[in-house]
Amino acid sequence: MDIRKLIKNAVFLLLIVFISIQATWAADLKSAKAQGYIGEKPDGYIGLVKSDAPSDVVALVKSTNQKRKAKYQGIAAKQKISIGEVGKIVGKKFISKTASGNYVMQNGRWVKK
Repeated sequence: MDIRKLIKNAVFLLLIVFISIQATWAADLKSAKAQGYIGEKPDGYIGLVKSDAPSDVVALVKSTNQKRKAKYQGIAAKQKISIGEVGKIVGKKFISKTASGNYVMQNGRWVKK
């Protein structure tokens, strides 16, 4: 298979995943992000910005990351790349789409976008 076609297919699949993840969890994630409890990380997962986050937010982070990991594993298997590579690609997209004022992780630290 031509490498350009492989890359094109991978990007297309990642965009579909990105859109479906955003639509599925948008309301809960949006609220938790707006309150400054969670932020997007460059590995494609979300993390707790505040250690004193309510238990429902902690559960949201855990369940969201489990769902993301399952999606990433499927893409990685289909594209024959590592799950880490999938996470990095999607992580960049999530960070770029994060609303101004919400947190993202940069160089291991949480910063407001």
